[in-house]
Amino acid sequence: MQGNLSAWLVKHGIVHRSLGFDYQGIETLQIKPEDWHSIAVILYVYGYNYLRSQCAYDVAPGGLLASVYHLTRIEYSLDQPEEVCIKVFTPRQNPRIPSIFWVWKSADFQERESYDMLGIYYDNHPRLKRILMPESWIGWPLRKDYIAPNFYEIQDAH
Repeated sequence: MQGNLSAWLVKHGIVHRSLGFDYQGIETLQIKPEDWHSIAVILYVYGYNYLRSQCAYDVAPGGLLASVYHLTRIEYSLDQPEEVCIKVFTPRQNPRIPSIFWVWKSADFQERESYDMLGIYYDNHPRLKRILMPESWIGWPLRKDYIAPNFYEIQDAH
């Protein structure tokens, strides 16, 4: 089933894949990493002026990584803001996705957290560095194939 945004993108020749609707009726689209930045700009111009959230997850051990964007179209003339979910999948070897920081500034810390936890590199992000883990940390803690380092917390015996 195709939603309004997907139909509009097809009408204008923009390549994507419809993934249907979530339990709240929000349309979900899959975009290729190489097309993501230009489509993000198009969506912003179309009216999706608010990045509600960005997150990432490991699809399966040894499989793809996904970066997920929840966009909202907020206008005074709309009683109910339109929402869309965008998923961008990337291979776990050299995972790279264009940063949308320059489209929605609120992506700053959210993309940094996805980098820190899953190792997804967001090209052209101005400050892509660890935000939760120490800079010296090795590996990506939220990947399903991550092996925790063998260390023990020193505790008081009393």
